[in-house]
Amino acid sequence: MRYLDPKADLTFKKIFGEHKDLLISLLNALLPLADDEQIESVEYLSPELVPETYVGKNSIVDVRCRDVKGRQFIVEMQNAYQTFFKDRSLYYATFPIREQAEKGDVWDYQLKHVYVVALLNYEMSDPAFSTESINHDIGLLDKQTHRVFNDKLTFKYVEISKFNKSLEELETNYDKWLYVLRNLSRLDSQPDYLRNEIFNRLFSEAEIAHFSKVELREYEDSLKAYRDIKNSLDTAKAEGLAEGFGKGRVEGHAEGRAEGLVEGRAEGRAETLVEVAKNLLSIGTPIESIMKATGMTEDEIKDLA
Repeated sequence: MRYLDPKADLTFKKIFGEHKDLLISLLNALLPLADDEQIESVEYLSPELVPETYVGKNSIVDVRCRDVKGRQFIVEMQNAYQTFFKDRSLYYATFPIREQAEKGDVWDYQLKHVYVVALLNYEMSDPAFSTESINHDIGLLDKQTHRVFNDKLTFKYVEISKFNKSLEELETNYDKWLYVLRNLSRLDSQPDYLRNEIFNRLFSEAEIAHFSKVELREYEDSLKAYRDIKNSLDTAKAEGLAEGFGKGRVEGHAEGRAEGLVEGRAEGRAETLVEVAKNLLSIGTPIESIMKATGMTEDEIKDLA
């Protein structure tokens, strides 16, 4: 292996959290921005989202930045299924919204746009999504007219695991970025289709030679954690399927199968996440990483120790 997987936690933060040009190119490729709204420069903000009250929970996002127009961008790479990931995305958005409140007595409540960008290394399969697309733009709409009610909040979900174009089929910058995110660690060299200033930098930064021994060890640990979670969730899903169909046979109708399927999946996933959290604790994985991987709270994880 010549290149590290950019979807891994350490690699993603190192590439996009340290190199503004790569982050800007990625965001401009993914987001529905008009030509005159393209991102030109950004400043990195703290990835730690701190609540206003001491009883709230701190959260850590992968990358957070603001451009010269005051728009804020939260970028997350999510490698494994999480039951309340949509809720988590919504929670993240509240921080940059609240932070815009101006100090003093007078403020007209005019907000700058907030974007939450989620790159998903699994099939989200949300009923609200079009099954014909892997690129989903979510905003605030009137349910009857489907017209935009407020354009200051955008959620972008991209199911990169479903991207299946070959090198020869890549046409846009969007295609190239999704191809690289999905396939970089499988490549032995940089293809001619992906040679320009931005992708030359990306391939260079993702080379194993640029990482220290400590970073490579952390990289392997993050991959192991992801594989453990995925394998466990796949097992829970299979057990849920079996339980659901078994319940359906007993009850003798399709509704029973469907109900059992849902219950089996939910229960299996919940139990699996607890086991995964225990395993990650046993190998010394930081609580922050376990929270991100499983969706459990800090207190829930500490109770397992």
